[in-house]
Amino acid sequence: MRAPSLKLSIAVLLSLGLLGCATNGDRHDPLEPLNRGIYKFNDTIDKAVIKPVATGYKEVMPGPARTAVGNFFSNLDDVLVLLNDLLQFKLDQAASDFSRLTWNTTAGIGGLIDIGSSFDLPKHNEDFGQTLGYWGVESGPYLVLPFFGPSTFRDAVGRAVDGYYDPLWRHKPVDERNTAIAVETVDTRSRLLDSEKVLEEAALDRYIFLRDAYLQHRRALVYDGKPPPEDDDDDDAPTASSTPAPR
Repeated sequence: MRAPSLKLSIAVLLSLGLLGCATNGDRHDPLEPLNRGIYKFNDTIDKAVIKPVATGYKEVMPGPARTAVGNFFSNLDDVLVLLNDLLQFKLDQAASDFSRLTWNTTAGIGGLIDIGSSFDLPKHNEDFGQTLGYWGVESGPYLVLPFFGPSTFRDAVGRAVDGYYDPLWRHKPVDERNTAIAVETVDTRSRLLDSEKVLEEAALDRYIFLRDAYLQHRRALVYDGKPPPEDDDDDDAPTASSTPAPR
């Protein structure tokens, strides 16, 4: 399975956009009926397969080993973070992330040990969806992607571009790549098991809670944690009735 094609992603988004023009409801979520259907599909797959495997993984895998696995995939992600630093002209952050990537890849044994954090080189979060937002591209409607979950039209395009350059997705042979992707998925899901309990207690409607939390979180990332006051005309701003993102 190859990383999603950018042209294919754009074509799908345009088709969904035409469908969304005929729907009513939250202006940030004109595709809500479709999104809820995909959300239920993802939730079914998660409960039937991914969550049980992640639970077993967490119970069987020693803590230090899980930390090393997480560090390894975080180090691969730093390649994309660095590229998006440069695309956003965040040169100081790019220098920090380059140093972090270098230290963790070499002294950190391929990223298994997070040496960078001990050298005051923190982990940053940048992706091409944020880069598009940095250059003024609006988020567009909320969109739930099969298997991948919450997104927007902008972030879906960003995900496709990041996927094309992601060292993990580009790795060959294919069977090794797919195994690594499966391990990363399970490891990431295992880290969400505890926070899921908070979601169960806090949300009357999990779909709305996750949607509003995602939109606010992405808005904060685009503006580096300092988003401007929300405006009714701001395509990136969730509605005033949105559920606050968890702190």
